[in-house]
Amino acid sequence: MVYSQQSCPGGTTPYTIRAGDTFYKLSISHNVSLSAMLAANPGVNPDRLSIGQVICIPRGPTPPSPPTGACPTLSIGSRGASVARLQQLLINEGYNPGSVDGIFGPRTQSAVMAFQRDTHIPIDGIVGVRTWTALGVNCGVTPPHACPSGTTPYTIRAGDTFYLLSIRFGTTVGAIVAANPGVNPNALQIGQVVCIPR
Repeated sequence: MVYSQQSCPGGTTPYTIRAGDTFYKLSISHNVSLSAMLAANPGVNPDRLSIGQVICIPRGPTPPSPPTGACPTLSIGSRGASVARLQQLLINEGYNPGSVDGIFGPRTQSAVMAFQRDTHIPIDGIVGVRTWTALGVNCGVTPPHACPSGTTPYTIRAGDTFYLLSIRFGTTVGAIVAANPGVNPNALQIGQVVCIPR
């Protein structure tokens, strides 16, 4: 069955297939289950999608999980505010994705892959939770306990050390160590949340 822009049933939204789209990727980016995607598109062969084809994307009642909402999976062909946010974060880290236009094109992919290589993340050009976290985004990872008053939570990124954090936040290594009992400063992990004295 081929849908036009107007013929999707209630509870769904028309979507035009772009290069690289798969039902799996669309189910992740729109936060719907793969089975819901298939049910909303009877007669559409998910293995034979063509650019320009219109399919129907179910609108949730499924609430987004925190990691998906804060850190959507992005790849070639993705568009929107999350891509613009990604592009700005890449620029902030010294990588050039081209203009901040909200379109995940080849230059953005190249910048992502360079960032992944430099931060020892698997180089696939797809921005998932690990890449978002390495860029400093909190993907729903919360500290196991609230940070004490006078401190603020901080999510560890690639290359962070207590020494570098003490310089960045204008404090001392000793103060950071004291604010994080039980945290081994020599075994920090990307995505780990520590408390930084204010």
